[in-house]
Amino acid sequence: MFGLFSTIASFLRLGPREYVRQKFKLPLVKFIHDTVNLYKSRTKTGVNNIREILLRGTVIVFITALLVWLSIFMYIAFYYVYVPTISHERPVHLKFKPCGAGDSYKHIKGICSFPSAHVQLTKQSQLLMMGQPYKVHLDLDMPESPTNRQLGMFMVCVDFRGKRGQLLANSCRSAMLHYRGPLLDTIYKIVFSPFFVLGSAEEKQNVHIELFSDYEETEQEPVTDIYVEVQSRFIEIYSAKFAVNAQFSGLRYVMFHWPILSAALGITANLFFIALTCMMSWYQIIHSEEYLHFIDNHEKKVDSSVVDYDDNSLMEEKEVRQRRNGSSDEEYVEDLH
Repeated sequence: MFGLFSTIASFLRLGPREYVRQKFKLPLVKFIHDTVNLYKSRTKTGVNNIREILLRGTVIVFITALLVWLSIFMYIAFYYVYVPTISHERPVHLKFKPCGAGDSYKHIKGICSFPSAHVQLTKQSQLLMMGQPYKVHLDLDMPESPTNRQLGMFMVCVDFRGKRGQLLANSCRSAMLHYRGPLLDTIYKIVFSPFFVLGSAEEKQNVHIELFSDYEETEQEPVTDIYVEVQSRFIEIYSAKFAVNAQFSGLRYVMFHWPILSAALGITANLFFIALTCMMSWYQIIHSEEYLHFIDNHEKKVDSSVVDYDDNSLMEEKEVRQRRNGSSDEEYVEDLH
């Protein structure tokens, strides 16, 4: 009953318009104002959280990509340093002293000296890798002519010399054309005669002569020049090629013959050790005295700023209350805005 009488008294004292304004309109305005501010604060917090997540994600993606590319670069660099070039090939241009060049040889046909050649392996100080075995061989393209068939065996010698001309290694090997009997030779020529006529095949053999099976370079005197001599005055040769092939074993063999598997394992191992090193460095940094001292100073500054903020907030709240108590309803609405 007392509440009802108080309401009626307020209604009579303020009047219908003012009573509705203070009892209904102003509370509604305050409710809308508080709701809008609440959603604004939540939206701002959400935006800040999204920005923080995007920033952290970008940093993580960048660091991960950097570590992956660093691992790939380390593996590629290790591969090109550890695994040498598998083959070095040089053409061999044989030269000889022809018969008939002088008065004493004018009635003799053919060549009057052993065919020989000088092959420059490299102009640099070293081409072959130290400690790596190499297989050295000479390939001769020889026609199946009557002269070569009657030649039989012949010798091929090679000298490895250094930059100053000193002899480093020497090797001599025998070779000959592969034998083919009369019946097999006739069948072979009949079967391949169309190719011989068209020019897509020739009556020749490639004679493979292995000079060194496991040659290893020395650090003191690397090979720069090679001297080849075919010890036969009656041999007929189309062309010659000198080759040095690396004989891989162990890790080099795996890295060369299974490049995808070895690359996957090598890059993964590099990435693991780089990540482990970064984590250990990070752990050392965050537990260092300098970092702990910096954190303590930062927390003290934050605490002092929070205290100042609370004092200012209390002063502002007190002023608002004073203005609220001493101002009219219109000023109160303006304060809310």
